[in-house]
Amino acid sequence: MINPTRAAVLLFGALLWTSLCYGGVNSAKADPVTASTEALISPPPSSTIVRHPRVYLFRGALGPIFSRGMDRLTERLEDAGITANVYEFTVCRLIAAEAVHEYRENPEPIVLIGHSMGGLCAVIFAEVLESEGIRADLVVAIDPAHATNDVPLNVDRFINIFLSKSVLGGGDVKPKPGFRGHYASFDLSLHDEVSHINIEKMDTVQQQLVTKVLQLATSRADGDTVPIRYAVPAKAPVDLWDSGTSVFARPGDSLQSIATAYHVPLWSVMQVNKGAERTPLVPGERVVVPRHLEPLVEASAPETPKH
Repeated sequence: MINPTRAAVLLFGALLWTSLCYGGVNSAKADPVTASTEALISPPPSSTIVRHPRVYLFRGALGPIFSRGMDRLTERLEDAGITANVYEFTVCRLIAAEAVHEYRENPEPIVLIGHSMGGLCAVIFAEVLESEGIRADLVVAIDPAHATNDVPLNVDRFINIFLSKSVLGGGDVKPKPGFRGHYASFDLSLHDEVSHINIEKMDTVQQQLVTKVLQLATSRADGDTVPIRYAVPAKAPVDLWDSGTSVFARPGDSLQSIATAYHVPLWSVMQVNKGAERTPLVPGERVVVPRHLEPLVEASAPETPKH
């Protein structure tokens, strides 16, 4: 038997999604941007500049009931001294237009975070910025709708946290061809304790997102960027890496020794480097290791593992 509440949410979400995609300031299928991505407006990077991110958060359908975690995340960001506001996804394009105006007046990093239909909104918001030649420093989609578009090329960091088996969400958002930013995807479908209506309320996820936004005040997502995609094992901690980085095997190295040297779980290295389970690896063989924007260890010279 179909759950009445789920059916109501699906119907309501479908109606509002239609309004979002076909109404508002601009169409989601706007003309392609003719300027190169390098020409997108962005303040010049400098370690001496203190950058104050603006965070725009969006609830999903029936947000005041089912997306209350976004309100809590907004409070946490504000408590950390970050400018943050939460909205309904139905006003996505209106808020995007206001954000463009604010950015023209005072360029600061832009962060977009959305749950469910709000995740779809976050990507559409980024597309609006792209059409205006503005970069999005960080975009986070939390179990976004299946209809969510690919990540546009103006995004510096994109994180997708989703449930592949979710009916209400389940959006497996991927980067567009030519994407050069940091990209990480985390499928939590193996975590039975996580559902579409509590995924945005996960304390560990919220804490990590606040930290990532704070990092934008002094750091930029530069360096080696290798897209990573994970199905997080049941009971494994949810560690929101930003992307992968390339390392090269030395004589006697194995995936286990590399995982140990870089302080990451073995499963995270095995999933990304399929077919490299053999031991030892071929010296000089490329291995992808998950990384944070500010690595926990110095990736250029890890301690030589003992065999």
